[in-house]
Amino acid sequence: MFSSLIHLLNTPITLPFGEMRLAYPVFLVFLLIAPVLFWRYMHKRFAAPLVYSDISRIKKIFNVSTMRIPWTHKVRDLLFVIRLAALSLFILALARPQAELITSDIYTEGVDIMLTVDISGSMNFIDLDVNKQRTRLEVTKEAVKAFVDGRKNDRIGMMVFASDAFLQCPLTVDYGIVKNFLDETHIGLIPEQSTAIGVAIASSLNRLRHTEAKSKVIILLTDGANNTGQIDPFTAADMARALDIKIYTIGVGGRGAPYILQNDIFGKRLVQYPNAERVDEDSLRKIANTTSGKYFRATNADGLKEIFKEIDSLEKTEIISEGHRQFRELFAYLLVPALLLLLFEVLLSQTRFRKLP
Repeated sequence: MFSSLIHLLNTPITLPFGEMRLAYPVFLVFLLIAPVLFWRYMHKRFAAPLVYSDISRIKKIFNVSTMRIPWTHKVRDLLFVIRLAALSLFILALARPQAELITSDIYTEGVDIMLTVDISGSMNFIDLDVNKQRTRLEVTKEAVKAFVDGRKNDRIGMMVFASDAFLQCPLTVDYGIVKNFLDETHIGLIPEQSTAIGVAIASSLNRLRHTEAKSKVIILLTDGANNTGQIDPFTAADMARALDIKIYTIGVGGRGAPYILQNDIFGKRLVQYPNAERVDEDSLRKIANTTSGKYFRATNADGLKEIFKEIDSLEKTEIISEGHRQFRELFAYLLVPALLLLLFEVLLSQTRFRKLP
């Protein structure tokens, strides 16, 4: 109940005339005090201090008909009216009237995107870089950074996985933080180096299912096949479809045998690894199709960048958001007259309208 009251206090309302609003309209409730005070005042004003059956003799003694009643007595209700007007102006000032200076509706694009990146041991293979210098994970990180730089108004998070999955970066619009977490991502963050694609998808869904974005997307990057985990990838894909979350799957890895950098007595050298696990393209394609997404295959660094460009063009959700608005505070136009009225009322009550006990 208390939180609801706080929310009400901070909910502005737009006035029906002009470009004006009240920032804290709930304070208008206190205006109900005014009629209560008025009723009490009038009740005391006309209530007789003494109840007497006949005052005709008193009138004759004091000759009331010929007595001159002072003008201050005739307008003695003026002090109460001034006090009531000052109180009302104070309450209106508390409601914070504001005049709008700048407003515009901005058409923007907003998508919640969860990057789900494979960091299993096979991502240490070298076959995407034509110069044979960078691993699959290093090339992937570069392409992801370029993708993040190209987005605007989207919330982006990152899930990393191998035999298990954990959240590396929560959904955020601070892309600098996303890239910092990406820099800290490396093989070995998860000790066991199997590939749990189903667990990775389910963990990503858990982070997206409660968000309020109109469009939600998982971008899954892996270079292998699901070989561990308690959740089947196709079951996870069905869950994504039920939650209306789209999955884009990217198979990372060249067509031939990849290389791996080894250290031996001759120093560091590239050694071909013919028994490397292949990308399970059929499964990745089925996962994407289940969720109305799309499957891509990246066999080199440039191809991976182009894939992210295509995803960038596909995931554009136009929404209308309220533009930057500026308001000019108007409470001073009520507060100053209220203070002047209060000062005037005090001055009158202590001089011309002063009453003796």
